[in-house]
Amino acid sequence: MVAPTTPTARRPWPRILLGGLALWAATVLVTVATANSNLLPTIVLLGSFLVPVTFAVWAYEHGTSGTITVPLLFNGFVVGGVLGVLGASVLERYLLHPSLWMYAGVGLIEEAVKLAALVFVARRMRVRSMRDGLVLGATVGFGFAAFESSGYAFNALFTVQGISVRSMVETEILRGLLSPLGHGLWTAITGGVLFAASRTRWHITGGGVLAYLGVSALHALWDSMHGIAIALTLFLTGTPWQYQLLDHGYLPRATGAQGHLITIMNWAGLVVISAVALLWLRALAERSRTAPRPSVPAPDVAGRPYPGSS
Repeated sequence: MVAPTTPTARRPWPRILLGGLALWAATVLVTVATANSNLLPTIVLLGSFLVPVTFAVWAYEHGTSGTITVPLLFNGFVVGGVLGVLGASVLERYLLHPSLWMYAGVGLIEEAVKLAALVFVARRMRVRSMRDGLVLGATVGFGFAAFESSGYAFNALFTVQGISVRSMVETEILRGLLSPLGHGLWTAITGGVLFAASRTRWHITGGGVLAYLGVSALHALWDSMHGIAIALTLFLTGTPWQYQLLDHGYLPRATGAQGHLITIMNWAGLVVISAVALLWLRALAERSRTAPRPSVPAPDVAGRPYPGSS
């Protein structure tokens, strides 16, 4: 007689998170204790991929409608993630220049390349639903976040004082905590809207364009929130000598009280941005539960497959 399966046993994501966290912590401790630089790539990979992989598995368990297979999920995470970071790197290198609007450009570019990567990964799906778009979009977004975070962690390793494991670990912890509220969340939204309008053939609708622009705006606000917090703090509490430095092109040093206010405003802004995105995602998820699932069209009389299946 087979013993009943507990909810935890049916859902592997808690074991992935806890097991991966234990391995990452053990690797950090051994690296520090032995000064073995060969373990540094292991810290980078485990720390950067743990949370995105866990949430991709969580999304698959909670949102799949049956058409998202494990190989497709893997392709979405790896292929979609790599294509996204490569496309963003090329476009941002040649299209963006330092300016007040740089973060808006980053948001537009990165959300566009992730959406293009999602379409590429899902090109052979014969039929699509909003629920599929939410899951596969989140997976592509988390893949993008994982590869991007590994780059940030690698760069944080090298400081003016030399190699700093502490700086790399702090970077991975911060990005790991914030990753569920970033790329995966934003691409899930655009993926769900796109798939809802493209059940059997790809369609670009007004709602899809608005979703893309809205998510890009959230992305831009997220990236620029620290600068916005500094500007608001100077506007509310700035002193004459600070304004004089600004007039001469210098950024004045914040006072202790201003530093605390900047931190509070920064995190408050991130909370508001995340809340808006989560409420948006929840509304789409509720719609996806009641949306009718389209039937798979039969081949034509000549035996040729459905046009959207390849």
